[in-house]
Amino acid sequence: MSGQPDLGRADLVSMLAELTAKPADQVPDRVGSMELAWLVHLVEQRYDRRLDLTDDQLAGIRTVDDALAVFHTSLTAPADG
Repeated sequence: MSGQPDLGRADLVSMLAELTAKPADQVPDRVGSMELAWLVHLVEQRYDRRLDLTDDQLAGIRTVDDALAVFHTSLTAPADG
């Protein structure tokens, strides 16, 4: 797969809605540690790729938009192997 992944903000919000059992329009923008772990897990499953995020990247994720930016960076980086 080359180019930008097809992951969008709406995808992440939908994943969080599934976790919280809330409608997507009621999902808060803020991402806690449990929500972040859930998002990482689902994104890794969706793209069949380990994200291998650094501590600094993880610490910088506080919102859905932060997560999207970090995930895009990780998904577009060349895969090791």
